Amino acid sequence: MQSGTRALCAGGGASLCCLLLLWLIYTHLLKEGQLAVGTCEIVMLNRDSSQPKRTIARQTARCACRRGQIAGTTRARPACVDARIVKSRQWCEMTPCSEGEICGLLFNHSGWTCTKGGGRIKTVTPLPKEPS
Repeated sequence: MQSGTRALCAGGGASLCCLLLLWLIYTHLLKEGQLAVGTCEIVMLNRDSSQPKRTIARQTARCACRRGQIAGTTRARPACVDARIVKSRQWCEMTPCSEGEICGLLFNHSGWTCTKGGGRIKTVTPLPKEPS
């Protein structure tokens, strides 16, 4: 009788261990490819340096923002920012430029410039969000 109880306990423990392992694998596969809330990643970056003294870069980012936030730019990196900033086109409020650069709005608020010492100017014009 004792050997039957031991075998039953051993089998139950092994089954529980297998179920736990399968659950861990399942949750890992489910989360793979998902971003943590409040984070962004660059999914595409194209650069065109065919014109002298000018580089055109196109970047696409994927973000998982909290409610009331939207994909934007902070310190020259994709980030989740307050949606009000993007809707009102007050781009410099999201601190889009790198350290040491000065942000300025384009005259029609279609984007911003980041000016660095020595006259280097980076102009950024975000593309409108495509309908889903």
